[in-house]
Amino acid sequence: MKIARRSLVATAITGALFVLASGVAGAQQAVGAADNESTVASMKFLAAALAMGLGALGPALGIGMLGGKAMEALGRNPEAAGAIQTNMILAVAFAEAIGIYCLVVAILIGFVF
Repeated sequence: MKIARRSLVATAITGALFVLASGVAGAQQAVGAADNESTVASMKFLAAALAMGLGALGPALGIGMLGGKAMEALGRNPEAAGAIQTNMILAVAFAEAIGIYCLVVAILIGFVF
């Protein structure tokens, strides 16, 4: 419950900073083409940074929880080390794949769009 509340607050703060940085809240008018191009470039890289930062948060928490619970399970039942380790490595690989997808999205935002 605490983690969900913290992530909700972090998401709200990030969204407010994005709105303020993009000029939507102040209804700013673009002065020239150069200002508009730099604003677009800066927002593109800010979006890529947010995609990678927020996208890596879930897998990081998941991998940490997986490691902790696997160590607890090994402490309680050392004979099942092989099965626990196999399942833990498989689950960590799935969680890490989500982080890699976020990296790909961040690279696409930064260089393609």
